[in-house]
Amino acid sequence: MRVLIAGGSGLVGSALVRSAPENIEIYSPSRSTLSLDNCLAVQEFLKVNNIDSVILAAAKVGGILANSRWQKDFLLDNLKIQNSVIEASLLAGVKNFIFLGSSCIYPTASDQPIKEDQILTGPLEPSNEGYALAKIAGIRLCEAISDEFGLNYFSLMPTNLYGLNDNYNYEFSHVPAALMRRFHEAVLNDSPKVEVWGTGNVLREFMSSEDLASACWHFLTLNHGEELINIGTGLEISIRDFSMLIGKITGFTGEIVFDDTKLSGAPRKVLDVTKAKSLGWSSSISLEIGLSRTYDWFKKAYSRGEFRGA
Repeated sequence: MRVLIAGGSGLVGSALVRSAPENIEIYSPSRSTLSLDNCLAVQEFLKVNNIDSVILAAAKVGGILANSRWQKDFLLDNLKIQNSVIEASLLAGVKNFIFLGSSCIYPTASDQPIKEDQILTGPLEPSNEGYALAKIAGIRLCEAISDEFGLNYFSLMPTNLYGLNDNYNYEFSHVPAALMRRFHEAVLNDSPKVEVWGTGNVLREFMSSEDLASACWHFLTLNHGEELINIGTGLEISIRDFSMLIGKITGFTGEIVFDDTKLSGAPRKVLDVTKAKSLGWSSSISLEIGLSRTYDWFKKAYSRGEFRGA
């Protein structure tokens, strides 16, 4: 199997490259080599290299601050990337396509844990609506291609991720990366306290990017007949407890202060992963072990100044 990993230098893409099975031939061109929003260029690359499968891990992503501030960019940029890659794959005869979405596609008031059939049943979380709308469009496009052409085009919906090679920029990072950097720098600077956005009471689910990579490889060759599958741990934790765990892992012993004047997002968000388990996949990396591995990597990368968002 010859697989294009679109976005191979990012959090998920790099995990996919590291964990690729031996019988898989990986193609992961850099942004300077292949512009993913150029449909003709992507189509030509797929044809020349005889690619039969694509995993779309490339996207414009960010935390709650970036998503709420630049809604237009998150909607438009992601539509450009995914429309280009999906259309190019169809035109090039690619048989298998994994579209990676996000749990933010589900309505704010979804029943918990969130089942796949909750999509489009209510209003989205306003702070990341642009990103969510783009992802929903990608899901529906893959479904339409699967239905019309009988191809294995489907979507995996991962929960909140963390892992090696994440973006640790304060404005663009997600919660795990932002907190890991904040606590690490607090330890280095002997700071007496760390500030965390929100009340700390909202509930979230966090999963290692290594788990998502294993799910992608599991489902890529599985003729499962499903068009949308949640990928998560099925476990939730409050941001307060998650912050305390990050503090423990980084060795921070000061005070954790929660700023309830800042955005918190949806009050609760945990995925129902019954379908994924029924199809033979489940998460295998515990939160503390996964975060500890990530922090070991981040400490070394930070000391060298070689991390995204530096």
